Amino acid sequence: MSATVAAGTTVETGEEIGAIETLRRGVAFSPELKEGFVGTLLLAVLATLGQVIVPIAVQQTLDRGLNGPDGPDVSFMVSMGLVAGAAILLTSIASYAMTARLFSRAEHGLATLRIKAFRHVHDLPLLTQNTERRGALVSRVTSDVDQISQFLVFGGIMFVVSVGQMLVATVIMAIYSWQLTLVVWLCFLPLFLSLRFFQRKLSDAYGTVRQQVGAMLSAISEPVVGAAVVRSYAVEHRTQARIDEAIARHQSASTRAQGYTAFSFSLGGISAGLANAGVLVIGIWLGFADQITAGEVLAFAFLVTLFVGPVQFGTQILTDAQNAIAGWRRVIGILETPADLVDPGPDGEVLPRGPIDIELREVTFAYPGGPPVLHDVSLRIESGSRIAVVGETGSGKSTVAKLLTRLMDPTSGSVLLDGVDVRDIGDASLRRSVVLVPQEGFLFDDTLAANARYGKLDATDEEIVASAAELGLADWLAGLPRGLRTPVGQRGESLSAGERQLVALLRAHLADPDLLVLDEATSAVDPALEMRIGQALERLMSGRTSVTIAHRLTTAENADEVIVVDRGRVVQRGPHADLVAEGGVYGGLHASWVAQQGK
Repeated sequence: MSATVAAGTTVETGEEIGAIETLRRGVAFSPELKEGFVGTLLLAVLATLGQVIVPIAVQQTLDRGLNGPDGPDVSFMVSMGLVAGAAILLTSIASYAMTARLFSRAEHGLATLRIKAFRHVHDLPLLTQNTERRGALVSRVTSDVDQISQFLVFGGIMFVVSVGQMLVATVIMAIYSWQLTLVVWLCFLPLFLSLRFFQRKLSDAYGTVRQQVGAMLSAISEPVVGAAVVRSYAVEHRTQARIDEAIARHQSASTRAQGYTAFSFSLGGISAGLANAGVLVIGIWLGFADQITAGEVLAFAFLVTLFVGPVQFGTQILTDAQNAIAGWRRVIGILETPADLVDPGPDGEVLPRGPIDIELREVTFAYPGGPPVLHDVSLRIESGSRIAVVGETGSGKSTVAKLLTRLMDPTSGSVLLDGVDVRDIGDASLRRSVVLVPQEGFLFDDTLAANARYGKLDATDEEIVASAAELGLADWLAGLPRGLRTPVGQRGESLSAGERQLVALLRAHLADPDLLVLDEATSAVDPALEMRIGQALERLMSGRTSVTIAHRLTTAENADEVIVVDRGRVVQRGPHADLVAEGGVYGGLHASWVAQQGK
């Protein structure tokens, strides 16, 4: 199963691959899981052998120590007691060492998996990220990996240990009595034959559970982020109903999955009860027939316990395995989703410092499943120019900004900076030379200084203050309660919308780009601040190429040239005064804007 997320790109859920293939791919993404596996397996073998020695020592103590031909042999019984004690000690030490190694390797490997998944989410194109609900993406890196961790630590190697313990117990039981061994296996045969059925059912059921976990996280996280909207429109009941519905779907999926688990576990319990009863009845009958000794019957009872324990434990392992495999498939689905915006890395071109010239060559772009937003656009912008891109809402002007900054690649055609296709420019060089100031400046839950430093990570406090002064924001900065140490809150909610945009402009100024792209960067700023920022932007844009996606035509009036986009095509181009005189689409936009200003 897959979901289309971009032109020619799909997010694979991984549900079509089998369990073994899922494990193989999962381990390939976390090679640390294989480190020291042989040593861990040897410790598991020692732990298993230590458990098997005890029943043998009990049988020998009873048959040769207490009921020997020459009467009780105290020294032999003491020897067997010491052997059993040594076996118990060996088992404890081996089990502890095995568990410690499992924890260490599993957590190390899963930390690598989390890091790879998180980094790959950031490498995915914006279209892919926008298609996946945020809660679903978060759940793949968190709760899905947690399920894998639980399986690897408590189930993975224990499954191997359990199988080994069952086989060793079977061999020794067969040595003591093939008849009783046959009784035990016949009692468990229905369970073994039904395992494949339960495996398929549990796989489907827990695949649904993992999906519902992501949906539930999304349903809960969105209202938390949008709490102001929920309260402003008094839609608490509607929001709660959506959350309740998501929780109910998760509960239903979990109940269904746990139902299969409970049934398989009950079947294991019934099989264990029948096996114990069968051994007791048939063992007594064989004893009266002198075909088995009392010590062998007692040893056999211990061995049945060693056999039954792994079988019952195996039903829980099967549950954890299916839950983990379902989670692993979802993580693999993200990791194997191609990152369309591939960074050429060290082989990429490096842009020289200085103003950048821009060329869009026959560029067409369409969002997934939709009509083209840009149609065969070709234009050239000289280095050092101040360009304003204007157009009606939905005309495609913001798409131009995203293509210039390579947040997306064109469906066809090329975007060139200084004559180099952006797809051939190393990401480090591109991000150093090109900066986008979006409509809403996103801030992280930290101080103002920490958020400003995203423009220049090694910027000192003095540099940040100086940058603010150059932008004409010194008074604003000094008026904040704690200056640079002012906490901005989650998503910058401690600041006003205009103040968040000021921080975004400060961040861009510190970055000192060669191409500055502003996507309606002053749209959230009040008129008093707009004038101050306008003056700061004059200094900021000096000596570099700038492209402004303009909503307010005051920006277009101050630009060297205006590019008019209408229905995905460039329909006019030239200085503001010439375009007003020319009329057309720009003339209509300008007349409408002048009329609004006069009201």
